Amino acid sequence: MKRWCLLLVLGMASYSVSAEEVDVPTPTDLPPTEAAQVWLRQDPAVQEALADRAGADHAAGMLRASPHEWTVKATSQQRRYEVGPTSREWVAQLERTIRLPGKKAIDRQLGDVEVELAQARLGEAIHEAARSLLDFWMAWVQAERTKKLIAEQVTFARTNLQAAEARQRAGDASRLEANVAAGDLAEVKQRLAEATAEAVKAHARLSIRFPDMPSSPPTLNEPQTVDIPEREWSERVVASSDPLRIAELEVRKAEQQAARTRADRLPDPTVGLFTASEVFGRERVLGVSVSVPLPGGYRRERLGQALTAVDAAKAARDRQQRVIATEIAEAYTDATGSHTRWQLATEGARHAADTARLTQRAYTLGEADVQTLLLARRQSLEASEAALDARVTALRAYYRLLIDAHQIWGLAHE
Repeated sequence: MKRWCLLLVLGMASYSVSAEEVDVPTPTDLPPTEAAQVWLRQDPAVQEALADRAGADHAAGMLRASPHEWTVKATSQQRRYEVGPTSREWVAQLERTIRLPGKKAIDRQLGDVEVELAQARLGEAIHEAARSLLDFWMAWVQAERTKKLIAEQVTFARTNLQAAEARQRAGDASRLEANVAAGDLAEVKQRLAEATAEAVKAHARLSIRFPDMPSSPPTLNEPQTVDIPEREWSERVVASSDPLRIAELEVRKAEQQAARTRADRLPDPTVGLFTASEVFGRERVLGVSVSVPLPGGYRRERLGQALTAVDAAKAARDRQQRVIATEIAEAYTDATGSHTRWQLATEGARHAADTARLTQRAYTLGEADVQTLLLARRQSLEASEAALDARVTALRAYYRLLIDAHQIWGLAHE
């Protein structure tokens, strides 16, 4: 864990790579970059983050402009004398609280941090939307490929039934064997209906989340090996990690807020100008007013709270570093290990398919019974489904690495 934390710090501090250097061609079995960017920008979570980003600009402008405004006061009064008429008098005053220069600089820095935070949260929203797009997309492609696999098994089971019926007509097999083969065909057809429904649902989930999806899936690529050393890959992911960037900015924000609270221990003065008319208008008064709050225990306790918030933000940053380190290690291991599992599953599926074909031929020649025939077909389907699942898992793990490193779909430019 210490090695990973050190790696995270080094990655944030020293690893720098431009968007042009980290962009790689989008794999052909994923949506093209142009379409993916449109879908990601239209995602509700991304739209929310975009609105928050625009709001952060206004919040920064508010901090630069100061919360203090001019105040106009007017007073009218009558002065009554025991003898003589009543004097109508008035007082007019204009005042404003003055933000001290040091506080203005801190507020400007706070505004800048808020904008950077909103931008980092926008990047994280796009990143999470990209992960969701990958998951929904691969689930749909897998469902379509599963439907195709089972459709091939329907053809295989129909051939088995034809072989059983041919042997029955030749007197080499009983009617029971033909009935068993017919039942197996019906079972596979039921599986095909279920797989078709699952494919429709997978496409519906994908289209609802990301509208205007294509109706036909792409051809799956062969999974690739991760040919980049783990340390180098980790540096890439850390350098583009939005959650870690957010945690760092939260620390900066807490530190700036603590500095602002410390500066507030010296209250802002309120300065005003006033004029008055008294004694039947024969006396005109001009003056300047200054008022300053006397600080007490409230400001002291508020500073203590702000300082503890800094400690909490630093602890949250350290926790996020460990979370990122764990996720990187797991993702890299999944990507490398799943490729090996796919190779083994593919080899097993190939042997199972060969066994099913040989068993079908043997049954046609009367050298195998119907139970062996059906068992070989079922084992072939199970092995093919396992190989497909291993293939999709390996591709998803590798593509997840590319997304986490912001290497596809233009994520490096966000």
